[in-house]
Amino acid sequence: MRTLPVFVSTVLLATALTAPVSAGVKPAAETTDVVFQRADFAAGTAEGTTSGNGLSFATAAGTTSYTDALGTKQWEYARWTGPERAVGFAATELIASWTAHVPRGSWLQVEARTRHASGLTKWYVLGRWAYEEADIRRTSVPGQGDADGTVAVDTLVAAAGKRIESYQLRLTLYRTPGSTIQPRVRTLGAMASYVPERKTVPVSPGGGAWGTELAVPRRSQNVHAGHYPEWDGGGQAWCSPTSTTMVLGFWDRWPSAEDTAWVNPSDPDPEVDYAARFTYDHAYEGAGNWPFNTAYAGRYGMDGFVTRLRSLTELERLISAGIPVITSQSFKKNELPGAGYGTNGHIMVVVGFTAEGDVIANDPASSSNTAVRRVYPRAAFENVWLRSSSSGGIVYVIRPPGHALPASTPGLPANW
Repeated sequence: MRTLPVFVSTVLLATALTAPVSAGVKPAAETTDVVFQRADFAAGTAEGTTSGNGLSFATAAGTTSYTDALGTKQWEYARWTGPERAVGFAATELIASWTAHVPRGSWLQVEARTRHASGLTKWYVLGRWAYEEADIRRTSVPGQGDADGTVAVDTLVAAAGKRIESYQLRLTLYRTPGSTIQPRVRTLGAMASYVPERKTVPVSPGGGAWGTELAVPRRSQNVHAGHYPEWDGGGQAWCSPTSTTMVLGFWDRWPSAEDTAWVNPSDPDPEVDYAARFTYDHAYEGAGNWPFNTAYAGRYGMDGFVTRLRSLTELERLISAGIPVITSQSFKKNELPGAGYGTNGHIMVVVGFTAEGDVIANDPASSSNTAVRRVYPRAAFENVWLRSSSSGGIVYVIRPPGHALPASTPGLPANW
């Protein structure tokens, strides 16, 4: 289960919308403003990094120490600072996501700073990421809030009156001093958005995927209830890694039997336990950090990123292209007919649409693998997914790099 951070932005938006709208700030609209931009590593400022097939550690720019629960260790680092990029509207949130090759003895840190009408903010840490468990504790960084904004787990939220006009990303690669280890970031991107205050969302028209269902493997988080409670209390909270696992299985990219040999042999679907372990955020104390899940998919050579969609019509473009989509939503028990439960933050996989346009989802909050396939009414699903009190349309998009994305919605900023 992922407790959605949108409640933070909802409060800030309510405050901002009661104030006069300054020049250049777009008033609240019926649809979300969103843009996703990929980093160009050939631009910006390199300090010991080299671009070409991603961004790699070339030479040490300096050394530093880092302390966490594993102790204090010395690291040498290389750094890339991206150019300032305009958003194109007044955004209230920013989420960065990445994929990388980070071998044992290395890790990475992603930061962002933004510009608002009054100036430039400080650098905020959006994640410290490692595959291995012996180097650092994979973590988000709480307690960064100031007068310009705050970081809610993985989401940079602008303070009231400090909406985001542009941003910079900074990426720091760390390795064991004196080693030849070469961490490499394959992809890095940022999604900036403004979700209008809205309690309900109108149903969208069809987008060409009615009658299409992708053969995504079905995995239940609930069959793992109580397993490995050191990672977010056990399987009953593993909706995000379970959903990520289903999509990786669709692409035939999940951990091997050798990888999962540590899992209790009586535990069904050990690939789910493995994903929970290696997406776990030690500060958040959960496996629901959105970019950590797409970064985990990168472990298997996948391209993955976090963005927002504006409608199910947009989501259908991805389904038509053969790409299942992981969605985040919250709802009361009676708000999503067929679910049979309520949640303040839940992840599932949209795998297709019925001939009538209703949503076919692999919902991990099910009693068994066979019960995972659900059909949810289109209007109800779209409402609980897109409204401002939910995730505002958050999705993970995970696919092999060679599988092309469809064209994004014509006439609107690209959100993938």
